[in-house]
Amino acid sequence: MSRTPEPDKDHLDAIAPPQPVFHVEQALLGALLLDPHRLGDVTGIAADSFSTAVHTALYAAISTLPPPDPAEHAKNTKWLDQVLSTGRGQARGLTASYLHTLIQVCPWPRHAPAYARMVEAEHARRRLQRAAEHLVQTVHDASLPYPVQTVLTEAETLGALVDDIASRFPPRAGVLPRTAAPPPPVTPDRKEAVEEEQWLLATATAHPADIDSVRWLLPDDLTLPLHAGLWHCLTALARRREGVDPVTVLWEAQQRGLLDAGSEPGDVLCLLAEPTGSLEYWGERTLQRSLLATADQAGRRIEAYAADPANTPFQLVVGARRALADIAAVRTRWQHATKPVPTQPQRPAPPARAGPPTTTAAHTARATRATR
Repeated sequence: MSRTPEPDKDHLDAIAPPQPVFHVEQALLGALLLDPHRLGDVTGIAADSFSTAVHTALYAAISTLPPPDPAEHAKNTKWLDQVLSTGRGQARGLTASYLHTLIQVCPWPRHAPAYARMVEAEHARRRLQRAAEHLVQTVHDASLPYPVQTVLTEAETLGALVDDIASRFPPRAGVLPRTAAPPPPVTPDRKEAVEEEQWLLATATAHPADIDSVRWLLPDDLTLPLHAGLWHCLTALARRREGVDPVTVLWEAQQRGLLDAGSEPGDVLCLLAEPTGSLEYWGERTLQRSLLATADQAGRRIEAYAADPANTPFQLVVGARRALADIAAVRTRWQHATKPVPTQPQRPAPPARAGPPTTTAAHTARATRATR
């Protein structure tokens, strides 16, 4: 006797169970199928607010077809047949039995506005997650000719989305996401960053008068703690108008405890003794790397917040705005670093002052006054 094979347990485990929003969408669609006139009570959502293609097609059909007469709708399935036929144009897998299932699983049709609000909240979370993922992808796109400008544009787009969600779900004061922020990723160009920061420090040591021109660069912009500490030493010495050379920087580093982490004095002296290029150039390179790293970390934070379904839209707005504020802070310094230096307009030559008269009449007048 042939035996029906049992389903593979591992295969069944690989199929994720439906998320709560799936059941919410079913309840909403069931309410609208049972009482189509309740569509007027539903606001804030559209067909693309749903999580599956079948639900999207069904809501599109319900919202585009004229509502049936309530008395006729209670007697026959003519309108439901129209919804089924229209929905199948976008989702071929839609069946009549599924429509009946939706009607059966709806607890209370009068709760349709509440169901719609839940669908809207989940859609906002998915939108925010996709936008944050796109920001992170943009940061790591090596093909971009102007990465900073492109990343800042993506950050503005993300900020506009957060503002849109905030208009729908005004944030409550002090409500932060419960999700822990992800750790910063390991940058693939770390070796290049370390080398450029060494040249930055050595060039600043050789030309301390130029340090004031890169005041927009902060110690936190450097990737290594030692480099950040040495930049702090350089700016402190320059601010105090003290002599700057590898030895004075080394002594300042010792006073600040930078050598306690195992850095050898000889290695620090060698690091500061090989200047090259322009200090402003290395400063801009370091600040650009810091801006991209900040955007990457902010995008990952927002992505983690949005990936956690326990976070409400209110919490997502608060957390996303705090992450975007970090980008805005570095952006302000980037604008100071890259803005063109205004040219001083040439002042017109001052008009010549009138001298004493030199005409013959003037001489005669002076002679006459002298003989009086």
